[in-house]
Amino acid sequence: MSNNLLVWLITGSSSGFGRALAEAVLAHGDRLIATARKPEQVQALVDHYPETACAIALDVTDPQSIKSALEQVQATFGRVDVLVNNAGYGLIGALEEVSDEQIRRNFETNLFGATHVMRAVLPIMRQQGSGHIINMSAIAGFTNELGFSIYGGAKFALEGVSEALRGEVEPFGIKMTIVEPGPFRTDFIGRSLERVATPLSEYESTVGKFLNFLNQIEGQQPGDPVKAAKAIIQMVEAEDPPLRLVLGKYAYSKFRQKIEQLTEELNRWESVGIATDFT
Repeated sequence: MSNNLLVWLITGSSSGFGRALAEAVLAHGDRLIATARKPEQVQALVDHYPETACAIALDVTDPQSIKSALEQVQATFGRVDVLVNNAGYGLIGALEEVSDEQIRRNFETNLFGATHVMRAVLPIMRQQGSGHIINMSAIAGFTNELGFSIYGGAKFALEGVSEALRGEVEPFGIKMTIVEPGPFRTDFIGRSLERVATPLSEYESTVGKFLNFLNQIEGQQPGDPVKAAKAIIQMVEAEDPPLRLVLGKYAYSKFRQKIEQLTEELNRWESVGIATDFT
């Protein structure tokens, strides 16, 4: 194997964006550590690319699993050039509707899991003097939707961590990118979207409306995961990759809309806010 091939570690490689990216990375000629809670779900990738791929069990909610996985990574490839924190799932429901257990579990996977994996990989990248961390967020992690208070909140927090981390690790030659997709044709709305047990009728016109929208577009989402995977690889190969990579027309529209709203509100309340300084 050539030493100039990048070594990618992708969490949640068994389906969705993770699977599409894993396949694209291998087709591109790079090396892959495909991780999943059940590594047999990604074994087909290894069988097809036995020289450049390996499957490792990794549960991002289990610190010991992360530690064991990284030990195997070091023994197999000796380095990690690109970490993609992809493992995660959605949760739809009004804040009042979701259970305490649902809240904790969603944050444990979408925020704490990604954070623990980054903390485990960073010493390797620092020693290398290079690396690229990619955190898979969502457009809801920048401009949230009704019913995504917890899911979007976890992604908002991950983006906040990522913004600060970018400056912390830049002196070590490590890059940081947040990927913000809109609706893509994966299994997110189906298998990967948890729902509340008992919806309240009071939220039917708000949260219910957004859930109906999701149900209507399932299987018809405009985003193509294969094209998204190619865009991520292109971004990794760029000399100056962005902090945020927004994917899809829907996400770009929502992103720009929020920027305009923030600018208008900031200007409207500027005189009140500035007047609070000592004079």
